[in-house]
Amino acid sequence: MTASAWAPLLAELDRWHATGRRLRLWLRDDDAVAPSAALDRLSAAAARFDVPILLAVIPMLADAALADALRGRLLLPCQHGCWHRNHAPAGAKKSEFGPDRAADAVDAEITQAWRRLRDLLGETLLPIFVPPWNRIDPRHAARLPALGFAGLSCFRDHRNGPGGGPALLNTHVDVMDWHGGRVGRSAAALVGEIATLLAGWREDEPGADALGLLLHHRDHDETAWSVLDDLLTIVADHPAAAFADPRSLLYPDGLA
Repeated sequence: MTASAWAPLLAELDRWHATGRRLRLWLRDDDAVAPSAALDRLSAAAARFDVPILLAVIPMLADAALADALRGRLLLPCQHGCWHRNHAPAGAKKSEFGPDRAADAVDAEITQAWRRLRDLLGETLLPIFVPPWNRIDPRHAARLPALGFAGLSCFRDHRNGPGGGPALLNTHVDVMDWHGGRVGRSAAALVGEIATLLAGWREDEPGADALGLLLHHRDHDETAWSVLDDLLTIVADHPAAAFADPRSLLYPDGLA
């Protein structure tokens, strides 16, 4: 770890500590389909720091061997769309569940995908829906509770529409730089974003304390793995930070 790169985050956590606040860091990893060396490495990190990780599994692409690969590990599976297919019209941002798709078709597809995952993974499957590319039309999201989902996890500014929807467990920071070559972001870039976000929470949002970190084990390079290890080390060691189990965010009253 390069101490200077992490100094702004450590300084902000010190401010949190001085004001009696405590950060809860939770992790979500996307696009799981099969056992792999990268999945083993993710599991090893979870075990080393004793931090459960929400694992978004693509239902219709999931390999049967994934069930054995997850057994006894701190990787908590949930549903990541259906096929991870883009249905958006040309020129629009990618989405599997955009406004152009019919409600009955979407509901039938999501239900079929849930049943396949449940048959594959059993009771370990959490009722959290993670749409590919973190996008879902609010009208589709509003029907997710009727399909059995208690939670919806997208990215930072996603909100349910007028029709409501499941409890939101949005992530806030992505370890990958998708537009700069699909590479892991540097410690300096990640630290700057996290420290700025936490400073805003400290100053303007007294109830905000759960930071979601978005991972993609299949795409991580050594930079991504190294930055993840450094960040988890800081959270494990700092008195103003702790790890949060995604289940505690979905069921804050312990109703899981």
